[in-house]
Amino acid sequence: MSHTEQILACSAGELAALIRAGEVSPLESIDASLQRIEEINPALNAFTAIYREDARREALAAQARLRAGEPAGPLLGVPVAIKDMTPIKGKVTTLGSRAFEHHVPDKDAWVVTALRKSGAIIVGKTTTPEFAHSSFTHSPLAGVTRNPWDPSRTPGGSSGGSAVAVATGAVPLAEGTDMGGSIRIPAALCGVVGLKPSLGRVPLDILPSTFDDISHMGPLARSCEDAALFLSVTQGPDDCDIQSIPAPFDYRGTLDIDPRPLRIALSPDLGFYAVDEAVERNTRAAAECLRQAGATVEAVDLNWSTDILAVWMDYWRVFMAAYYGSAYDRQAQALDPAVRALIEQGRTISAVHYKQLEIERTRFWHGFCRSLQGYDALICPTTAVPAPSLELNDRDFGRTGPDGRYAGLDMTSPFNLIGQCPALSVPSGWSPSGCPTGLQIIGRRHADLDVLRIGALLEKHLGADLRRPVPRFSADGRA
Repeated sequence: MSHTEQILACSAGELAALIRAGEVSPLESIDASLQRIEEINPALNAFTAIYREDARREALAAQARLRAGEPAGPLLGVPVAIKDMTPIKGKVTTLGSRAFEHHVPDKDAWVVTALRKSGAIIVGKTTTPEFAHSSFTHSPLAGVTRNPWDPSRTPGGSSGGSAVAVATGAVPLAEGTDMGGSIRIPAALCGVVGLKPSLGRVPLDILPSTFDDISHMGPLARSCEDAALFLSVTQGPDDCDIQSIPAPFDYRGTLDIDPRPLRIALSPDLGFYAVDEAVERNTRAAAECLRQAGATVEAVDLNWSTDILAVWMDYWRVFMAAYYGSAYDRQAQALDPAVRALIEQGRTISAVHYKQLEIERTRFWHGFCRSLQGYDALICPTTAVPAPSLELNDRDFGRTGPDGRYAGLDMTSPFNLIGQCPALSVPSGWSPSGCPTGLQIIGRRHADLDVLRIGALLEKHLGADLRRPVPRFSADGRA
């Protein structure tokens, strides 16, 4: 293995330690990342912008700080990627939309500032569907993003570019946003770790409203340790987000846990999903793995139905209409037809109906509490199916079959309705087609550390089965 390949194989924590020890220079770290981006991007379209000159200049500055003996931040010299929904001062931020093709923010988002303070170096922006609206990363502006395990399939969305960037080794850490599963879905379909933190854990200042309560920012990472490291450097609180959590995320460099006191609830289908055979098999295998490690895992009946999804969908329609309706008014024909439809539907929902959704969410929350009484977390699949074909889209899912089972793609959006509960996706295994599947771990309110520890436990015991080399791509975009 070459020196560059060794760098690319490192986790963020490992790479930062090597840089602090002087075994890898920040410039070597960044050049390895840029080289890998050049290899994979023609085939997979993970990045919409690559900041070569800026990143190399920042790497040289980091080297100078190290030589001068200045304190090194926990991510000094580590390359990271930012989703093209998240503002970077002076850099085009398109939101995946022709309506924002030339939009240049005048300030950094909180998460960008926090990552830079930690010493991380931003190497580029990653692709997103328009306004992060889809579980497929198809952008009318940036084009189609492909899954590294099978480029004929989607990597998921909406943080698809970030997931591909991590899965291919282009960066060990990437930022994503999650309003209905947009971190967890691509994490599952690309075989990486993705965390929707507790609402307000990472201050969110990229939306017109700071009172939105389904939206999260979080990491896509190579390991649960890296996801925890991301939270430790990006957490608040800060007045930019009135909902940011005052209690700090207390991560001290290890996720080791004694599994014997753990009690974990299992629902392979959330009560109503039609779940692919391989996804269910891998979910049950992960549950058995936790049992063998010493935890108690028991099946629970959640008594849920598709009504939960209908509630989230109405929130989503209003979200799109309220935040992006002005783009519709200016340039409706430039928008993705699916986005136009969401905005049009959102504009028909009354304020009274929207407020009544909170009543439904309250019932859902109380029912969830009853189901989890006596348990530390719930586990279920992240997506009901492995990565779908690029020829499909969101409208090909969401039907109820003759057997009454719901043929959906993601199993994530219900947990945005109870955003204070963190939800983590970790790799659970492989489908017969060779694509990854994901397991979702949902914790109690603000228990980010608990879900990361359970995820790390699975990594430890399933690790040998999950480690496979990511397919290599040449500079001309061929596998």
